[in-house]
Amino acid sequence: LEAIDERKSFYTLLEERQAQSERSVLISCPPKINENIFFKYLSRHGEINTCFFYESFGVYAVVEFSKKESVASLHDGIGIPSFQNEATVPFKSRLVSLRLNNPANQTNSQPAVQCLKQSSIPINELIQKISKVDSIDQQLHTLMNVYQLTDENIRLRFLVCSLLKDIAAAYFPECSIMPFGSTVNGFGKLGCDLDMILDLDRIRGRNLKAAGPFSLEYQMKRVSSERSVTQRILSVMGECIDEFGPGCVGVQKILNARCPLLRFSHQPSGFQCDLTANNRVAVKSSELLFLYGSLDPRVRPLVFSVRCWARVHGITSSIPGAWLTNFSLTMMVMFFLQRRSPPIIPTLDQLKNLAGPEDKSVIEGNDCTFVRDISKIKAQENTETLGHLLQEFFEFYGNFAFSKLSINIRKGKEQNKPETSPLHIQNPFEPSLNVSKNVNMTQMERFVALAQESAWVLQQAGGKGPTGTRDQPWGLASLLLPSISQAGGKSKKKRKMEPASQRIKSLLESLKTNKSQGNSTEKNKRTVSSSSH
Repeated sequence: LEAIDERKSFYTLLEERQAQSERSVLISCPPKINENIFFKYLSRHGEINTCFFYESFGVYAVVEFSKKESVASLHDGIGIPSFQNEATVPFKSRLVSLRLNNPANQTNSQPAVQCLKQSSIPINELIQKISKVDSIDQQLHTLMNVYQLTDENIRLRFLVCSLLKDIAAAYFPECSIMPFGSTVNGFGKLGCDLDMILDLDRIRGRNLKAAGPFSLEYQMKRVSSERSVTQRILSVMGECIDEFGPGCVGVQKILNARCPLLRFSHQPSGFQCDLTANNRVAVKSSELLFLYGSLDPRVRPLVFSVRCWARVHGITSSIPGAWLTNFSLTMMVMFFLQRRSPPIIPTLDQLKNLAGPEDKSVIEGNDCTFVRDISKIKAQENTETLGHLLQEFFEFYGNFAFSKLSINIRKGKEQNKPETSPLHIQNPFEPSLNVSKNVNMTQMERFVALAQESAWVLQQAGGKGPTGTRDQPWGLASLLLPSISQAGGKSKKKRKMEPASQRIKSLLESLKTNKSQGNSTEKNKRTVSSSSH
């Protein structure tokens, strides 16, 4: 999202991306076409701002016109397909297919189109890449640059939201569907899920002032609660997406969750999608993280690197369960940065104190107010390097009293835990909720052990890479190797936590003792063997 201009506000960027998506179409293409002829053919309908190709169950093109009228002009020339043994559902969308009228003449001599990658590189390639740079700071920046969402991927995500909005608009013409979470908060990794919200709050007619002798009101169905409204709307949306949404497969209705949602795959984009309704607190959380990521250039590389480390070692997972979530892990990074001396980012309460009347936000009784104008936030004086911060992050949580203390980014300081969960991270906008309530003791102990091992490895590496050739992983790259998991996860029994350096020293002494015993045993074996001859 920040690829446009970090100085713009969160909602300004959202509006610009949404406007781009409304002027865009998604076209399924043959793998071999003449790009110039393709571009010229579409240009008949108007000037084209952007066009790029990618692969997902075939080759697709995202085409953004300069004006929305060009999309209407294109629609006038699109036909409805016919099949011999099947019928079609005549729902017209901006997902269309390009057919070659003379395939033999148009494909034989054409090279395949250049497709942009929409997924991150394998971990072994990443390790090789970051092992070749000169410092741990550069390793963190390189990892972020490799993994972060590209401008094209963000465009595609907003276009998928826009295509789904066209379905919802049949019932709610003034609604919008927009992404939240990793897609827009600045911490999204290529290949991450697409979280979306169906926003019905923009529908006009609420709290109208009476004028004249009469007033008119719409007749509407009434139900018991807002939750029931959300469940009913998502249930119908699920049916529509399943029956009418081209490319949408595997639709699941998860309506009894704390936050009801639809889950499905959008095959033309390759995205796994979650759609909720009126989840405005989640949007505010996305805005807060976007703001934090914009305040200091060290925030985003540190979050990307910690998230990558966690996923490699199974601390986080794409499967729901007792693991830490990316959101919980990001909250932990933010809290750590607030606890530095001097702090690198302000607390949420400090951001609230800087807010003006235009920033006021109360959602379902929860105060979600914080300053939106980044220019009102004073720059911090902390000059620590990224490499030092990464090591200190692992030291901080390797020795954190999780059994007693809670993490709270609103206050920016530890507090006594209000419950017995192994990990307690207060939801910044819903204080009664623990965002890490799912994490069990086994996963928590494993996280602490891995953090201690990682702190020790970085301590040995220092801030600079080894001299000579860079064939071996070092620094951050060495933290992404499976050996760290093996070292940090050997003992499942409870034990008193001690500094990583002391435990490694004990381990080395143990290895020396075992080796000495092994040599003695081998010598005795040879003696016995000699005497037997």
